[in-house]
Amino acid sequence: QVQAEESGEESVETGGSLRLSCAANDDTGMNYCLGWFRQAPGKEREGVAFAYVAPNGGNEYYADSVKGRFTISEDSAQNQLYLQMTHLKPEDTAKYYCAADRVRLGYGARRCATYEYTSWGQGTMVTVSS
Repeated sequence: QVQAEESGEESVETGGSLRLSCAANDDTGMNYCLGWFRQAPGKEREGVAFAYVAPNGGNEYYADSVKGRFTISEDSAQNQLYLQMTHLKPEDTAKYYCAADRVRLGYGARRCATYEYTSWGQGTMVTVSS
């Protein structure tokens, strides 16, 4: 079971960049679904970036709202998950959560987007000012 850990707050101006990180206490290089979600005040949680990670290769999937601006990645040696965010907009303001769970071989990033994660980080509040 992966226990994702993240915390804190980040602020940036419109057009800026941020990288969020999340520490997992397990080996994320072995058939894992990784996900980044966000929840803005008064809105439902939204999945933004997903990755399927496996020893023989994986893939990624992004929500249309962030495609081309956000990149999900992981460092298996360090058990770290990342979300690189560029060209940030005020509407990206939200609390961001990482999630990770071991899945069966061949699962795929598109299915990771609908997976019911059991391991979640505590969240990082991101504020993008105009």
